[in-house]
This record gives sequence, structure tokens and C-alpha cells, in this order.
Amino acid sequence: MVWPLERVLVYPPAAPADDVSWQEFGYLREIRHLQAVEEHDAFRRILREAGVDVLTGEIDDPALQDAIFPFDPVFTTNAGAVLTRMGKPLREAEVDLAERTMAELNIPIAGRIEPPGLLEGGDCLWVDEQTLAIGAGYRTNDAGIEQMAAIMAPQGVDVVRVGLPHWHGPAECLHLLSLISMLDDDLAVVHLPLLEVPFIQLLRERGIQLVEIPENEFATQATNVLVTAPRQCVMLRENPVTAALLEEAGCRVTLYKGNEISHNRTGGPTCLTRPLLRRRPDGQG
Repeated sequence: MVWPLERVLVYPPAAPADDVSWQEFGYLREIRHLQAVEEHDAFRRILREAGVDVLTGEIDDPALQDAIFPFDPVFTTNAGAVLTRMGKPLREAEVDLAERTMAELNIPIAGRIEPPGLLEGGDCLWVDEQTLAIGAGYRTNDAGIEQMAAIMAPQGVDVVRVGLPHWHGPAECLHLLSLISMLDDDLAVVHLPLLEVPFIQLLRERGIQLVEIPENEFATQATNVLVTAPRQCVMLRENPVTAALLEEAGCRVTLYKGNEISHNRTGGPTCLTRPLLRRRPDGQG
């Protein structure tokens, strides 16, 4: 998650239809589509300025408002893409969109999460090249984690289950990536109060420095950070204290405006992307 990002898939917001309920999606307020389009345009410019090849897809169904977050319905690995199974029923059709897109891009399918398994990409965190942490909560269950472990085993990847808290319940999304983002091989930004102790111990045993966000910036998604290269990252502009802490840790931070594409829909910069290709910093793969 921290190697230089070369290619990424994004989806600009789809215009809502009269029968699309923002309340049903759990948004904070009515969708302001024109503002969302402007914000997403600016977000894509930031990625291009960072040297990323941005592939822009199209959401052809106004009922797929959450498809603006392509990180969740498909997970990319060295062997190809894994199609997930969404824990939010309104998002189930996004997996079909992801499957069509992977076919168009000639990306092979390495596996698929089947019932009764549930697994969303936002619960998947690469700790390192051989360790994938997966959050178990209301969007991802043990059956999904077990299936993912079987898919990843031939690639030599160990899967670590991380229990997630109840927090505000199933109506509000709390992914593992709501609580932690890797910034470099040995650096992560975290919200410690909601992370389970064994996982914190694992991170510290591996020598990973933990930058703790202030409590008041958790609501503005300070822990959801997109890395474009080691210690080069993009985050929401409402998190100045966390941004300063990351800069003190040697990061270069780019801030973006996301009132409509992020805050209203409760999804940060990582959620807005599906990384397709990252390169080893040493150039070996």
C-alpha cells in the first residue's frame, strides 16, 4: 500500500435519480452533484500531478452512488483481482461493475468471495508484502476472511484477522482502513482507541512507528490516507494537526477538498481509488 502508485482506477460520481434516496445510503445530507463532480475533478488532478496514470471509469446506474468508492468491491493482488462480496446490500451490484471493468482492463480474476462470506476492500490492509490484515466487523465476516486466506495462500501471503469494534453499529461503516493507513514500510497513521491490542502489538513488534491522530480529527477521516509513494500522501484538508504530525515524521502531504465526495458519503481518499499497479521502490518488480 506504500509503494509508488503507477496506475489507479477511479469513478466520478453518478448523477442521482429521483428515486435514489440519500438517506437510504446513509449520507449526511442531500447529494450536491455538481459540487461532487468539481471535487472529483480536482482529486484526479492531484493524482496526475503525483505522476499517477489515472483510469477514469463510468458509473452507468444512478442507484450505484457508492460506486464512487472502487476500493471496496475488488481487491488487487500480484496474481490478479479478487472480487469481494459486499456487506452493504445497496452495493452488491458494484461487484458486477468491477468484474466487467477488470475484464476490459485484461486483469485476471484470482478469486471471488462466495456466500456466506462477506468481505469489503476497506477492511484489507497490507502490513507488508507477505502480511494482509483483514478487519472482522459488520462488513466483513469470518467466512470471508477464511476464503481470502485460501486465495492468498498460494501467493505466500499470511492473513491476520483483526477484530473491529461495534462503534455506532451496522448502520455506520467502520472499516479497518477507518482506523489505520500505512505510510511507509515502518510508518502508519492510526486511531489507537478503536484498534484491538493484539494488532497494535503486532505492528510494534515489526518496528512500525505509529502516528496517533487527535481525537477530534477522527470524524474528519484523518486515518484514511492515500499513499502515492513512500511518505508521500493525500488526505482531507480538515485534518491540519494530523497533517503536521505526518510532516514531522518525514511525509509530504497534499490536502484535498472532499465535502461531497468524502465527508457527505463518509469515504476518504483511499476509498476513492482502486490501485491497479504499484512498483517496488527498488525497481525489482
